Amino acid sequence: MVANPLVLRIVDRVRATLPATVQRSVSRTWREVPAYPASPDKNLAEDLTAHTFTVFEAALTPLEEGRRATAEDFPITASQARRRLRQGVTLPDFLTGFRIGQETLWEAIVDASDSEQETRDEALHIAIHVMSVIEVGSSVGAVAFLETQQLEMAEGDRVRRDLVDDLLSGRRLAPGPSADLAEVSDLRPDSRVLVATATSQTPLRDDRGMREVITALRSVFDVGRRGIAVVLQDQIVGITPVTSDGTTTLADLERVHRELSRHGTDLCVGTSTVHEGLDRVPEAYREAVLAQESLNGVPGVRSLHALTPLDYLVTLDDEVAHRLIRPELRRFVEDDLAAGGVLIETLLEYAACDLNAKLAAEHLHVHVNTAYYRLDTAADRTGRNVRSFTDLQETIIAIRMLTARGNVPISN
Repeated sequence: MVANPLVLRIVDRVRATLPATVQRSVSRTWREVPAYPASPDKNLAEDLTAHTFTVFEAALTPLEEGRRATAEDFPITASQARRRLRQGVTLPDFLTGFRIGQETLWEAIVDASDSEQETRDEALHIAIHVMSVIEVGSSVGAVAFLETQQLEMAEGDRVRRDLVDDLLSGRRLAPGPSADLAEVSDLRPDSRVLVATATSQTPLRDDRGMREVITALRSVFDVGRRGIAVVLQDQIVGITPVTSDGTTTLADLERVHRELSRHGTDLCVGTSTVHEGLDRVPEAYREAVLAQESLNGVPGVRSLHALTPLDYLVTLDDEVAHRLIRPELRRFVEDDLAAGGVLIETLLEYAACDLNAKLAAEHLHVHVNTAYYRLDTAADRTGRNVRSFTDLQETIIAIRMLTARGNVPISN
């Protein structure tokens, strides 16, 4: 079916000035959408010009043929959308460019129909067609853009995981995608690095929940393309270069932890000390895991720096050290745990108060005589003198080791 003569007259006039109309649209897009001039791709202007011309043809050809536009009228829009993503243009920017093209084409149609009343009237009907063209074209572009974005994200995640796997294994990075990603992430052979690990203590609703967590953590590790964070099984691992002692990264992790906690996601996060060189990442990872495990499942953020040597040894959970615990101390801990852990709680508070029973009683909100009674009872059951530093130290170490996996709620 052929359009009526008035429409054909308007289309002919628009075609006569089409190159200038395309250039006006491209120039306006360049002025109004910062992502276009900011793109490092020198071919973007040429690509945008070619695509704009094709979109305008997709509007004019169906008008000439008296039909509605279809997806087939946009043969290069999908490929152009994919190119925009790689050229640094976001989907909102891409659609803004489409809108600018729609407005520029409509202005050309109005100019072409302004000389006669009959063509001006016909232009009102063409407006609906132009809106339909832009709707179809933007839909084609948006679908291609999102599909490409998903593929790019999947590929990016794969490269991230490969890079983290190489670093955790202590392998030298061979030339290729992993090495390229390390370079843009400021992870160089001589970088000072910090490693963090995180696990969720609350069940995540679905994959979307995990994506929200990893996105939040990447705000710490991937900000400004510095560092990297990935999901490995049920654990999130982050590796970031640092220029100081890592306190800024730790503060950022604590901020993210608070934000996620407010939304119902509780994380246990551990961070390593700062290490010199990427070849130390495996050791840094082990430190981060130890720091995380020292939380005993209690949500929070802990740096290995915060652990005392005793905390560190307890967290190691060494089998030989467990065998060295006296049987009477083991029985005491097991029996008191079964009874509610009151004596254990008192001993820990007593040690924390530098063997000051009165201060310990105040902290426990009990009478001082009650505190003394509990200490004497503990001494009888353990066979250890709780007023002797050496005996008390051995008792506390046994308690810490036997309760290290969170078997009992301990106030300290």
